[in-house]
Amino acid sequence: MFGLNIIMVLVILGALVLIASLKIVKEYERAVVFRLGRLLKSAKGPGIIIIIPLIDRWVRVNLRLIAMEVPPQDIITRDNVSVKVNAVVYFRVVEPNRAITEVDDYMYATSQLSQTTLRSILGQVELDDLLSARDRINAELQKVLDTHTEPWGIKVANVDVKNVDLPQEMQRALAKQAEAERERRSKVIGAEGEFQAAQKMVDAAALMEAHPMSLQLRYLQTLREISAEKNSTTLFPIPIDLIDMFLNKRNK
Repeated sequence: MFGLNIIMVLVILGALVLIASLKIVKEYERAVVFRLGRLLKSAKGPGIIIIIPLIDRWVRVNLRLIAMEVPPQDIITRDNVSVKVNAVVYFRVVEPNRAITEVDDYMYATSQLSQTTLRSILGQVELDDLLSARDRINAELQKVLDTHTEPWGIKVANVDVKNVDLPQEMQRALAKQAEAERERRSKVIGAEGEFQAAQKMVDAAALMEAHPMSLQLRYLQTLREISAEKNSTTLFPIPIDLIDMFLNKRNK
């Protein structure tokens, strides 16, 4: 009887240990396992894994893409303009073992590296490039971050500079510059239109001089257009040559 009780106790303890040893790892997760302090070669999961109590220690690692916001950074551009810039870094863990063993806290380390890289890269560009060449700057930030986080088993997929906050005086200066540029373009377009119209008039005058009949046709077309309008008064232009001919005959 006593032996049977011992067996039952051992069976119950074994069942409890087995239940405690079973862990569920989701599809987008991996388990980094340390057995007696030594790292197992490969991460476990997904599915059900066995963790030996008191012998194994394990860390759950998320493999999904993480969007981490970089807080606003005070930056002085290459042309000595003070701006405040924030960004978003998209990255994921591709090697769970390295992400746990090569750096103490890969999330914190990536955040700090993103902030210092943002200040370093943007401090080397001018304000105009920061506002207009955003894609090139994003690509450079992604390349630098990806190079530095690769030993940690992390892949930086993309970096997006979100907002560039300018001082009030700089905003007013840019508004004046934009207004002056719009006015310049308007004047240029107006001048080009006047030049083209004058050129067409010169071409028309040369054509009429070479072909006098075209002037008569234009004259008749003008009369037709006037007659189509409901005007009470109609003016008929008379060629000067006809008036001169009439005056010459009268003087004779």
